[in-house]
Amino acid sequence: MKICMVGQGAFAKKHLDGLARIKDAEVVTIYGRSAETTEAAAKKYGIPHWTTNMDEALARPGVEAAILTSPTQVHAEQAIKVMRAGKHVQIEIPIADTLADAERILAVQKETGLTAMGGHTRRFNPSHQWIHKKIKAGELKLQHLVVQTFFFRRTNMNAEGKPRSWTDHLLWHHACHTVDLFQYQTGETASEAHAVQGPIHPELKIAMDMSIGLKVPAGAICTLALSFNNNGPLGTWFRYICDNGTYVARYDELVDGKDQPIDVSKVDVSMDGIELQDREFIAAIQQKREPNSSVAQVLPAMRTLDRLEKSLK
Repeated sequence: MKICMVGQGAFAKKHLDGLARIKDAEVVTIYGRSAETTEAAAKKYGIPHWTTNMDEALARPGVEAAILTSPTQVHAEQAIKVMRAGKHVQIEIPIADTLADAERILAVQKETGLTAMGGHTRRFNPSHQWIHKKIKAGELKLQHLVVQTFFFRRTNMNAEGKPRSWTDHLLWHHACHTVDLFQYQTGETASEAHAVQGPIHPELKIAMDMSIGLKVPAGAICTLALSFNNNGPLGTWFRYICDNGTYVARYDELVDGKDQPIDVSKVDVSMDGIELQDREFIAAIQQKREPNSSVAQVLPAMRTLDRLEKSLK
């Protein structure tokens, strides 16, 4: 599978690390807006071609698919360009920052019949997979998902501490992870969705704190607290409060309610959620099937985010 990587920032590198462990994958070109950083990424990962022209990258011989790790605001435009070029596409989370753009992506996917997948990594983290399998087997029933998503941010910096050309967003990016995961784990779309937000930052023009509450028809609820003001441990913690057990997931790791580790090393072929996400993308293309986390499957999360955004206005 010859792949075009779109973007050369922190998440592009996470994908490149994962793809290097997949024998069926070969990144043959990388596109970025900055010549200097794109060339540096190509050299570091042994990618034979780099460019600042996306059309040139997609036209490289043998390219079958593209992975978009570019700014959220251009995801829809780029995803449609990729599919119009006859290539499959994986779009990093969120697939868009409006419901209308997400629906445009899905419409082109249906029109072309190509694989279009959202990068909803939480579906693939071994920790969340372990919980999902227990729920599907009837061994656990989720009652309350309590999530903290905490960062400290005053400027547009990425996960590598380098300047971003775009502004991150608590609702459309960070809440998207939890909204999709909650609906995925319960198998239902939220019937109730409420949000409140704190003051808007004068320079970044975004809310720095937010609280979200969700409920699905069967009764399970989700409480999500998000902040860019947390000057302490950073990241996201998911506390699954179930009918007969409590579990805390942090990315690929899982502990029980008493902080005792749960062995999730045998859940899948890797402990890297992003690698597992990329494996699913490649396998779905090869097997001509819908991938887990397809654009169609993640659209309900985008609809819930749209409802939450409207409630804030």
